Amino acid sequence: MVHDPLRTPGGDEGQSPDGGGERIAKALARAGVASRREVERLIAEGRVAINGRTLTTPAVRIEADDILTVDGEVVGEAEPVRMFRYHKPAGLVTSHKDPQGRPTVFQGLPQGLPRLISVGRLDLATEGLLLLTNDGGVARALELPSTGLVRRYRARAFGRITQDRLDALKAGVTVDGVRYGPIEAVIDKARDGASGANLWITVTLSEGKNREVRKVLESVGLKVNRLIRLAYGPFALSTLPPGEIEEVGPRVIRELFSDLIPPEDLPRGDKPKWSRRAPVSEKRREGAGEAIVSAEASETRGRPAYKAGWARPKPKPPGGRSAPKPGSRKPESRKPGSRKPDAERAGKTDISRSSTAPKARPVKPSESPPDGGRPPGPRGPSRSASPPGRRGAPREGPPKGGGRGPRG
Repeated sequence: MVHDPLRTPGGDEGQSPDGGGERIAKALARAGVASRREVERLIAEGRVAINGRTLTTPAVRIEADDILTVDGEVVGEAEPVRMFRYHKPAGLVTSHKDPQGRPTVFQGLPQGLPRLISVGRLDLATEGLLLLTNDGGVARALELPSTGLVRRYRARAFGRITQDRLDALKAGVTVDGVRYGPIEAVIDKARDGASGANLWITVTLSEGKNREVRKVLESVGLKVNRLIRLAYGPFALSTLPPGEIEEVGPRVIRELFSDLIPPEDLPRGDKPKWSRRAPVSEKRREGAGEAIVSAEASETRGRPAYKAGWARPKPKPPGGRSAPKPGSRKPESRKPGSRKPDAERAGKTDISRSSTAPKARPVKPSESPPDGGRPPGPRGPSRSASPPGRRGAPREGPPKGGGRGPRG
């Protein structure tokens, strides 16, 4: 149907039930307004109109060019079929509203999702895979036993039973006047105790009646204390965490359910419209917090802000100098070009230990000349040594060797 807000209201209130078109309740449910029962209540309250005329009965069909309004607002066109896998935790009711005020599945769904309904139900204590869709017709088709979709469960039960007795369930069983179809149950693990045995059983069926697994296993003497749905038709729970939801790709829907969905309602494209971002780990959150604190501190000091992934500088004590390690002595720094301390030039290593260090041997006058020259070797002073006090003085008298003086 086409919804044009600029179109002038007019025309009939709607077609009769015997005419063509789509029922008003189904059309509004497909558009995501409310469930079919809720739409009937809205019509009874006079809140739904077609082409500007308020409806008084839900027995109305609409055509493609009719304009639907709810509370005066034009209803948008129905979007293509979408499906989601949801890991239902135990303790949630599979309903939009619960009269007893218990938490429901749809209350915990994230934002940004369309109005969804469940494909079948899981009771309060059952956990596992739950399919959700925005199309009530598709949900109904997937629930019918004639569709042939197999449901697989894993049950933990208390009691004692043999595999031969469980194999008898393949022929079907009647419990409290209700006939259940063939059920395949296989014992996976058994642990005997003093008062009974704890069993893990894989159950496969294709009907999915109300509390079917629990009632059938109780009829053979087993008490189910945990039930997990692992698969529904071609969809499996896999590693989806509890409470998480994941959209099924449009290509998968087209390949699996093209015979159940009208061509105009099939989704297009290859990628889902919705996806949840990966949760930020606590470590990344702490790093982001440290980056913010570092940025604020650096702004006050005029330094570049620290960014996540940079090498962190070593913390420095107040004063700007790093503290020495315990038991180690850091030598005093010396500026380039400065003279060494007297104790170092004299050959002393530690002037603070003068009381314990050996005293330096006094230098004899004969070993060191008074003018600071080189001490004499074993053969006496060097011939090139100048007399004391006259090193570098010019020679007096005629040149050495008896040469002639200057001419003239």
